[in-house]
Amino acid sequence: MRKNGHTRGICERRGRWGWAFVVPSLVFFGLFSIYPVLNALYLSFFQKHLLSTAPPKFIGFGNYLYLFHSPTFWNSLRATAIFTGGAFSLLVGLSLILAVFITSRRKLQRFLQLAFFSPAVVSTVVAAAIWLLIFDPRGIANQLVNALAGTPGVDHNWLAAPAMLQLSTILVYVWKYVGYFTIIFITGIGSIPRSLFEAARVDGASVWQTFWKITFPLLKPTTLLVSVMAMIQCLRTFSTQYFFSQAGSPRSPIDVITLNVYHTAIRNFQIGRASALSLILFAIMLLLSWLQFRLARSEEVSYL
Repeated sequence: MRKNGHTRGICERRGRWGWAFVVPSLVFFGLFSIYPVLNALYLSFFQKHLLSTAPPKFIGFGNYLYLFHSPTFWNSLRATAIFTGGAFSLLVGLSLILAVFITSRRKLQRFLQLAFFSPAVVSTVVAAAIWLLIFDPRGIANQLVNALAGTPGVDHNWLAAPAMLQLSTILVYVWKYVGYFTIIFITGIGSIPRSLFEAARVDGASVWQTFWKITFPLLKPTTLLVSVMAMIQCLRTFSTQYFFSQAGSPRSPIDVITLNVYHTAIRNFQIGRASALSLILFAIMLLLSWLQFRLARSEEVSYL
């Protein structure tokens, strides 16, 4: 009995210390993550001018009905879909290819990882400023395309034509984040036992067969993680589109939902409408993440 009481006392003390370490994180998460979402949900049912001291006016689903009948909202939804579809597919595909390429090298692996990861450290605003110079009519982008296509002196309107502007924002995002997701894939490949690759080599499997029969199936949990993270990251894009529009590019082709939220709340002072728009984006993120988990089915793989 004394031993059981002593053990119970130790467990209780450990439990109290555990709560002491966990509670600050829970409070921080609640204040800066849960509360903003709940506050946005509350404000989305009110008509509220950001600079007005008048109390908000309850309008129910009026903000949502306004958005669903607004051409600007549907244009933002279309711009977000185009950007997310292009950037997401390139990020996942290129990062997987780069990870397989880097892990297959016997030399310069560390250098290649550092080289591809370094843009992720750069601020998004700085990255956008660098690419503004590249996409300038006298910049490297025009010179490179003209050299390859044999069209000297042609301006391809990277920052003006709608399609080229959308492509420009996608390229900036892929350049910045592809190295980050490449490192995650490299980590996933490193967790696969080397004995499986050695057995495949002994059995005479080609590089292509090894990838499709061993590497790719066993990377399922990593691919799911990268897919969800990349999808959310693309849906949250803001800085590149904002910086390009401030530099003089037309806003409509790149008016993603986050940029629309900014203009609705900060420029037009409609905080209730902006809250409703934010919640719609939040719901889209949840839905797409849930669909990816459903399509992936099982996240566990076996090496046996």
